[in-house]
Amino acid sequence: MKPTELTVADLMSTNVITINASDPIKEGRADMDLGVIRHLPVVDDRGRLVGVVSDRDLIAPKRAHKIADVMTRDVMTARPETPAFEAASMMLDHKIGSVLVVNDENKLVGVVTQTDYLEVARRALLGLSLER
Repeated sequence: MKPTELTVADLMSTNVITINASDPIKEGRADMDLGVIRHLPVVDDRGRLVGVVSDRDLIAPKRAHKIADVMTRDVMTARPETPAFEAASMMLDHKIGSVLVVNDENKLVGVVTQTDYLEVARRALLGLSLER
């Protein structure tokens, strides 16, 4: 597979830990620690994406008790069929560490992170196939 043919679906993780906007901030910190992750997608009861919270959002928030108090609501998203280079451009242009992947109903289906792109770079530098 050529690098220009890679899609977000080729790189994304689909086993994603999520949180609800009404959950306490303490739960978000625990989930991040448990999963060793830096971003938690925030979904509603139907699995639709409503925001994202990062590890930086959860560092000693003042007067904040719920995830809704600190989450980012304007989230950069991509579809699974989005070319991988477009998601990488979003991350670089907006200085973010991940792009959340949603379907046509805005339901979360995955996440692609800086680490996923570093794996592509490592494989390319070693002359290995870019497919996982």
